[in-house]
Amino acid sequence: MFQRFFTELRAARVPVSLKEYLVLVEALEKEAISTNVEEFYYLSRAALVKDERHLDKFDRVFGQVFKGLENTGDAVSTAIPEEWLQALTQKFLTDEEKAQIEALGGWDKLMETLKERLEEQKKRHEGGNKWIGTGGTSPYGNSGFNPEGIRIGGEGGQRKAVKVWDKREYKNLDDSVELGVRNIKVALRRLRKFARTGAPDELDLDSTIKKSAREGYLDLVLRPERRNAVKVLLLLDIGGSMDSHIKLCEELFSAARTEFKSLEFFYFHNCLYEGVWKDNRRRHEEKTATWDVLHKYPSDYRVVFVGDATMSPYEITYPGGSVEHWNEEAGGVWLQRVADVYERVVWLNPTPAAHWDHTPSIQLVREIIGRDRMFPLTIQGLDGAMRELSR
Repeated sequence: MFQRFFTELRAARVPVSLKEYLVLVEALEKEAISTNVEEFYYLSRAALVKDERHLDKFDRVFGQVFKGLENTGDAVSTAIPEEWLQALTQKFLTDEEKAQIEALGGWDKLMETLKERLEEQKKRHEGGNKWIGTGGTSPYGNSGFNPEGIRIGGEGGQRKAVKVWDKREYKNLDDSVELGVRNIKVALRRLRKFARTGAPDELDLDSTIKKSAREGYLDLVLRPERRNAVKVLLLLDIGGSMDSHIKLCEELFSAARTEFKSLEFFYFHNCLYEGVWKDNRRRHEEKTATWDVLHKYPSDYRVVFVGDATMSPYEITYPGGSVEHWNEEAGGVWLQRVADVYERVVWLNPTPAAHWDHTPSIQLVREIIGRDRMFPLTIQGLDGAMRELSR
């Protein structure tokens, strides 16, 4: 059963290694938990899932593999919350079905019988009309038929199942949705190149021991802190159609400032022109010439554009096309200069990729920077962008 669990997780593209699987098996052998489905769920999730974006897939696989699994210890320890049982009365029943329920003794009798079944049943059961299982006519279980039954697990039309270990509390945590700072940080960590630079302020324990033993007295050896040496130039579209993406861009900006020590950022509007700025409140008074940016930051910087690239095509193709000022050179000219100076350039677009082919300005931007260099601003898109920048 556990081997199938491992293979199903791999098939669902959850990156579970053999080492992590063996850790789970070892924990079970040493009885780290009691024989309880809920405890096994949390133990296996902690041992096998190392990235929050895979929790949804893990929950799905867990539900498929262990559907119908019963507690092998104290069967009553996984208590059914009373509010769940009360919710069953919301089901729409015909007069005939209500009469059948009354024939059993009403809801109180039904609940009492369920508790007895939980105490008596020791294994999984399929078919039949008594035990908690699947595919039968018992009042308890799923995938069968009984008008007054209580569905435990499985699928059902009323969607009121009692299924603690498959609640899927993390159903929004998937690699195709826009998430918060924590998950963005995980994606950005793909872009790493460590080096020791700066002032020596960290104790080098191994060198200290060796030198002290050689010299005959304590001689502390210090070294620079090991840092991510990747240098990033972040260019952020601000205002207009980007207003609806402010929260997501704030999360990306916050995560990037944490992950990259060598991070420089500038703002632009719609398309890159002859000037950029750092403070939106003073963007008309305190601008930085784009030429200065291209000369100040060398070609080993990785450039990340963030914007929806949604604008009039004239802003990209014609002088004077900007909606805010008279630009002597077309925006596309400046985008091309960035692409010529920097070898590693990506564009993160918060607009869903399904709309890109229907927006002319997005197509123009992709033609300039490279069609395979624009990525959706999702966790999956960030993964792809970081791989591109790592080449």
